[in-house]
This record gives sequence, structure tokens and C-alpha cells, in this order.
Amino acid sequence: MSAKPVKTHLFSAKWRFAIWCLLISSVVVYGVNLWQSGAKVQSDILAMLPHLQQDELTHKALQQVENRLANQVYIAIVSSQKQTAINAAKTLIHQLKQDPQQAFSQVTSASDSDINALGKWYFDHRFKLLTADQQHALTTRQLDGLIAKAQQQLYSAFGFANSQLISQDPLLLFSDNMLALTASSSLSQEQGILFNQQANQTAAIVIAKGAQSAFNPNAQQQQLAVLNHAFAAVAGVDVQILKAGALFHAQAATSSAKQEITFIGGLSLIGVVLLVWLGFRTLMPLHLALLTLSSGLLLALVTTLSLFNELHLLTLVFGTSLIGIAIDYSFHFYCEKLSQPQQNAQQVIDNILPAMTLALATSSLAFIGIGFTPFPGMQQVAVFCASGLFGAYITLVLAFPLLANKPLKPSNALNWAQYYLHLVIKISAKPVINRVVFCIIGLVCFAGLLQLQHNDDIRYLQQSPQQITDEENQLRHWLSGGTDNQFILVSAENETSLLEALHQLTPTLDLAVNQGELNHFFSLATLLPSFSQQQQNYQLQGLIYQQNLPHIIDQLGLNDDTGLLNQSLLTAYLEAQPANLTPNALLALGDSALKDLWLTPTNKGSVGAIVLLTGINKLDELTTRINHTQLSDAKVKLVDKVGDISNLMGQYRQFTMLLLLGVLVIACIIFCIKYPIKLALAVIGVPTLAIILTLSSLGLLGSPFSLFHALALILVLGIGIDYSLFFAEAKHTSQGVMMAIFMSACSTLLAFGLLAFSQTNAIHFFGLTLLLGIGYAFLLAPFMTLITRKMR
Repeated sequence: MSAKPVKTHLFSAKWRFAIWCLLISSVVVYGVNLWQSGAKVQSDILAMLPHLQQDELTHKALQQVENRLANQVYIAIVSSQKQTAINAAKTLIHQLKQDPQQAFSQVTSASDSDINALGKWYFDHRFKLLTADQQHALTTRQLDGLIAKAQQQLYSAFGFANSQLISQDPLLLFSDNMLALTASSSLSQEQGILFNQQANQTAAIVIAKGAQSAFNPNAQQQQLAVLNHAFAAVAGVDVQILKAGALFHAQAATSSAKQEITFIGGLSLIGVVLLVWLGFRTLMPLHLALLTLSSGLLLALVTTLSLFNELHLLTLVFGTSLIGIAIDYSFHFYCEKLSQPQQNAQQVIDNILPAMTLALATSSLAFIGIGFTPFPGMQQVAVFCASGLFGAYITLVLAFPLLANKPLKPSNALNWAQYYLHLVIKISAKPVINRVVFCIIGLVCFAGLLQLQHNDDIRYLQQSPQQITDEENQLRHWLSGGTDNQFILVSAENETSLLEALHQLTPTLDLAVNQGELNHFFSLATLLPSFSQQQQNYQLQGLIYQQNLPHIIDQLGLNDDTGLLNQSLLTAYLEAQPANLTPNALLALGDSALKDLWLTPTNKGSVGAIVLLTGINKLDELTTRINHTQLSDAKVKLVDKVGDISNLMGQYRQFTMLLLLGVLVIACIIFCIKYPIKLALAVIGVPTLAIILTLSSLGLLGSPFSLFHALALILVLGIGIDYSLFFAEAKHTSQGVMMAIFMSACSTLLAFGLLAFSQTNAIHFFGLTLLLGIGYAFLLAPFMTLITRKMR
């Protein structure tokens, strides 16, 4: 038998290594330049989410609500003594405002409105204001009751009436109107501090707005340090501090992600070291394995930063799994070298290069599939992992011919691999066992798929520690519920129609509160009568000022012999006719939070108003109620960004499964061209069955199927095909391939298995799916030897 001709190469091993060094050096220089130019690490979980397509007004409303709530920190100082709580709140505000680093741009407690100016504005428009009881009394011409009430205030020792007020508002209607405007709030103000009293305790409220994003790791540390310093200044025996805000959720997520990066990446490397030692009884291959991995990670980092100008923290968490994939190339090289000790490094590479190239192509195809999703974070994962694998591939092709020529000592690992393959062949040769195994697999698949459920709610993907959630719920209780993420958007062509629509909506929301669908709502209609109601109120007060004013003055016992009081009141009434209470005038005097509830005209001329909701208990019922509400000359809808994103995730979960099917079909066509049909179907059949078993296992485990499960299945397909391909391409014995796949699967399972224990559900789902899928692909891949033996 003639010897196999030695393949000649255009470049020598030294020239290849020189090219590799030049490439790596260029990547390093480019990466340093990117970092100095502003590339950064992004830790905002929201940056991973898809971008919703919204109309201009809805987009503007979402921005205003998010800007109002973003970076906001709420603090409640609870004490059994009201003055103690108020004094502590004042101290806290002083400490935060004195911070030299200015970590917080705004620190407030009570409303920043000018109460006196606001009260004067309402008083100037008193002829357009009436409570429901006052409207009824004037409509039914029951002036005696209003006069009697005014007399009671006028002659009461505890009354607030004085001669100046009586001379402008003889029936003292204005005071009841002001009480009606503030009746909905359980919060009070005193000494510039907002507080709430419940049972025997008082909670003073402080609100601080971060100068930078709460999702910026550096800003997190700065803001937390300032808060802790301020808390220390107000700590006491009778003081309890409650805090809430995105800052604390973001900090918990950042801390968890950093710990997981360290733990998962470190343990994966330890696992690789152990695998190399157990497989080769020497750590010599580890040096080149780490070189392969480092090159892959370097190229992954630089490529991701160059395309996105930032690297998401969760991309690094997912990217640590690259350790378990990129290291596979080194394992395949050394296992082939171990089984063919007479060959040099270049010849070993020539043996495995076709399978390696196909494996790179299919894995990259799988990652490209992930890149088609609308999630910026997952697009980064796709780029990160695909470029990392390419970096490992070029290191194998260019650096190993020179660096990996040292011979290996014989290892028992090859014998273990051979024993396992013999066991597979022995089991497969018994028809009875085969039938039992097929029946068990069929039953598991059937039972698991029947129980598989899906859950696309994004709130399920990121869960904060229970302590933070409990503390936030306590603070919401003191704030009378706070504000939910969902809100109602009302839009109209002009402010007259819009204000009218807000009043038309109020009875619907009152009914929703009575039905227990939500606890409370806040609308600008609470502070402003509609223009039609203002005119009606004005006409009703004509009964006082135009028809019965002398009688009222006489009944109140006021001295008006000259008639000047009567004339001045009538003149003031007549002069007030053209002036209305308008939203713009109110917002000019109101606080910043109030301004966020009114949307200026868009390019299409529409104006909008936001109705804030508190304590939504039945979102579906409330949404149905709002959708069926008809307003004249206006539109109304409930804006639920979380729900919209969750629905979008469901759509892309379905799209990803279709994409998975498409990749299967494309891969099948490619393999049918290269291999006989039976072998091609076997290559694609291994990952397909692994995917079906994974879905069944998820159903049996009760893990609700989500987009992140679907994304992981694409990787199961790519990695599972790799395992099949190496068996299909094995030209001699399969024991070297078996050993390499065993080591590859172990390192991959270690990386992804640790991801399955992540505290972040999105990462947990991704890791659990890969843990199951790669495990099944590893168990099924050796059965390829039965087909390849027959083909030979």
C-alpha cells in the first residue's frame, strides 16, 4: 500500500505564525483605540429589549413618563413622632444637596409649586368653580342652604372668613372648591416636607433624582455612597429608612452579573484545566488551549465594540460560554494528534480542517440566526460568539502548525473513548433494547411536549432580590400606592376637546375603581373643570351675583348702605366671564411632575394628556374597559409598554422557532450535497432529536418556554451538528473523535450548566436549555459511528 502523499502549503509554519501575530497585534491596537474613543460597558437590562414602533404622541408620552420615573429614588423616613420624621427628612435633604459630587440633580419633598400663586390663580377664577353640591344647590335655586353655611363660617369662632374674603366671595364657595381639589390625596405638607400618617406612625417622604442613569455602574456606586452617607446622618433609635427606585434594582442586577461573570468564567477555566489533565496527563496542551481561547475572546470583544460601541454586561455573561465552545478546537486537534502520533501539527490540522470548517460554518449560522432577533443584547451575543469562534479558528490554522509540534504521551483516555463506542455498538446490536429505548424516548417526548407552556412576560426574566421588593412595597404603602408602569393616554385635536374628554373618562375610571380593577387614578380633570363646565358654573353663579346679591348681603348682615359692595362684586363677576382656567396656565404654576402629564401638540397637531394609574389589580379587565370607552372628538388607550414588549417577545419566540426550522432545512440541503442522503439525514437527525428531547424535558420540568429558550435551541442545533460532523468526517477510527467530543461536551456543559444556576431568569433559561440540549446531543452523537461504519 503506497504512502499517503504529504500535502504542500503555500506558507510555511513560521510565516503563518507571523501573519497570526500581525493580526492579533492589529486587533489589540484597534481595541485600545476603540476604548479610548468612548466604547463602554452597558449594564442597563432595558438595553436588551426590542424597540417598539409607536406613534409620535405615544412615544412622547412614554418618554415623559420614563423621564419622570427614571433615576428617581424614593425615601420614606418613618418614626412614631411626626416632628422627628420631618426633622430627619430635612437633614437628609440637606446632606444630599451638600454632596460635592452632585450625584443627585434634584432633591425635593413637598411640591415645588408656588402654593400662594396657585391659590391666587384659582381664586381669580372662582366664578368658574363649583363643587357638585354647590352646582345642585344653585340648579335647584336653594340659596338658603348656601347662605346658612356661610353664616356659620362667618360667626364661628373657628371660622376662616374675614371681611376681605367676604367682600369678594360672600357665600364662601371658594374654600370648599379648594378642599375638593385636594381631597383625593392622603399626603400632607408641613414645613416644606411631604408626609403621611397612618396609625401611630409618620412617614416623611424625600424624592431624589440621579444626575446620571441608574443603570450606569459608576453612577450606581456614586449615588449609593452618597445615600449611605446621608442615611448615616439621620439614623436613630426611632427612625426607620425605606427606599425604592430603579437604582437599587439596577445595582442588584449589576452586582449579580459581575459575580456570575467571575464565578462562571473562573469555574469554566478550572474545568478546562481538569479536562486537559485527565485527558492528556499533562498541562502542555492547556497553554495553546488558553491561547486559542484568549484569541477568540479578544476578537469577540473588539468586534462587538466596533459594531455597537458598547458591550452589554449580559453579553459578557453569555459570552463566558464561549470558553466551552472555542476550546473545542484545541480538544479536536490534540485528540487527533493523540490518535495519530506519527503526524506533525500541520498534518493533524489537515485531517480535521474540513470538519472544523463545516463546524465553524454551522455554528456561525446558528449565531447569525440569533442576530436576526430584535434584541440589541442578543445581537451582541451573536456577534460576540461568532467572531470569538472565528478567532479561535484562525489561531488553530495559523499558530498551531508552529507551536503545537511537541509530541504527546500515550493516554488511557483514548481507550476509555473506545470502550464507550464499543458499548454503543453493543447496545445498538440488540433489537429488544432498541425498541424499549425508542418507546421510552417516544413517551417522554409525548408527555413533555403536552405539558410545555410558554411565558413571554419580560417581568419574569429579571427578578430582583426579595428584600428590595418587600422594602419597595412598604414604601408604596406610605405613598398611597405610588404609580404603576401602565398609564392612559387621551389625545384630541385641541385642548378644549382634550379637557372635555378627560372629564368624560372620569366616570369610567371611577367605575373601574369601584369594581376593584385599580385602586386610584390621577387626571388633570381633577384640577380643572372642562370648559363647558366652567361656563355652566359661571352661569349658575349668576343666580348669586346678578339676581340675589342684595338679598345675600342683607342675610349675612353686611353693611352696604352705599351699594359699593354689591357693585364691586357684580363688576368682578362680569369681568371674569371671558377668562377660563386653562391647562397651560395651570401647568405654568404647577410643579414639574404636573407638567409631565400634558403633551404639547405633535407634528399632526394632536395634543395629549396622561392619566396615571395606581394599584392595577385586573389589567385585562381594565384594558377592555378602556378600549370600549368612546369619547367625543378624542381617542383613549391604555399604554402598557411592558405588555407590548411581552407580546413582541411572543411574536419573536415564534419567529425564532421558524428560523430554527429554516436553519435545519438549509443545513439538510448542504449536507445532502456533500454526503449520501442517509448520512446527511443522520447528521441533521442528531441535533433535531436533541431539540425535541430538550423541549420535552422543559415541559416535564415546568420551565415555561420563552424567547431565550428558543434562542438557546439555535445553539443546540449548531453545536449538535458539530458533534455529528466530526463523526461523519472521521476517516480512520472514531476513538479520537469520541474523546474530543467528550471533552468538548464536558467543557460546554460546565459553562452552560453554570448559566442554568444564574439568578437572572433570562440567563437561567438560556443555560438550562443548552445544558439539556448539549447533553442529549452528546449522548446521541456516538450512534453516528454505526452509520459511518456501514458507509465504509
